Amino acid sequence: MRVVALIPARFQSERLPGKLLKDLNGQTVIRRTYEAAQKSGLFDDVIVVTDHSKILEEIVKHGGKALMSRQKHATGTDRIAEFAHQIDADIIINIQGDEPFINRRALKNLIAVFENDKASHIDIASLMTPIKDKAEFLNPNNVKVVVDVDGKALFFSRAPIPYSRDKVFEKAYKHIGVYAFRKKSLALISQIPQTELERIEKLENLRFLEFGFNIYMVETDQVNFGIDTDEDLQKAILYLKNQANEKMD
Repeated sequence: MRVVALIPARFQSERLPGKLLKDLNGQTVIRRTYEAAQKSGLFDDVIVVTDHSKILEEIVKHGGKALMSRQKHATGTDRIAEFAHQIDADIIINIQGDEPFINRRALKNLIAVFENDKASHIDIASLMTPIKDKAEFLNPNNVKVVVDVDGKALFFSRAPIPYSRDKVFEKAYKHIGVYAFRKKSLALISQIPQTELERIEKLENLRFLEFGFNIYMVETDQVNFGIDTDEDLQKAILYLKNQANEKMD
């Protein structure tokens, strides 16, 4: 089974413009993400898909692979789907360009889904993690997912689901936006339009469900550390400094 990581890398960002080219302890955010994916040893190839020449140049000049996409895409998945037909792969993993701290174990478990007894029924796999408190559950920035008894996604929402009529916080899961696609599924996604549910909730996974894709969720307690704001960037810088100090000790 040939597994390839595609990293969508849009230059513009509402909360932190140009964040993928921001310095993160001597390397740009996108370069750290690319090299982390390579070092994981999980992928037969790693390719950045970007809408901006500066990001492409940043990857290529350091010996990496990058493709230039159309500028306008609704989501990162749509951006990588533009190239699905020409990628030599069975499984394509969508790794966000702003997540340089890739968790190898979680990704390994995600890929393994396509090798189990239920693999023939799986179009897409993704990650979820238990929600630990009510505030996290109620936060609309945390996307919630409910699954059936086999782990197949039934619905995603920014709303608190499942809703407890008794007003008691019970078991719930937060969706982690890392996707593993069969190549044919990603190619089909490139041909389907956004749906009303997707536009309302701003969640691309609702489009996948509405068009009948089977999405299987893999539970993990290993959560990636993304960079969306300047505060996140400062936390990432501190995290790397602490790692370096621990190695010196």
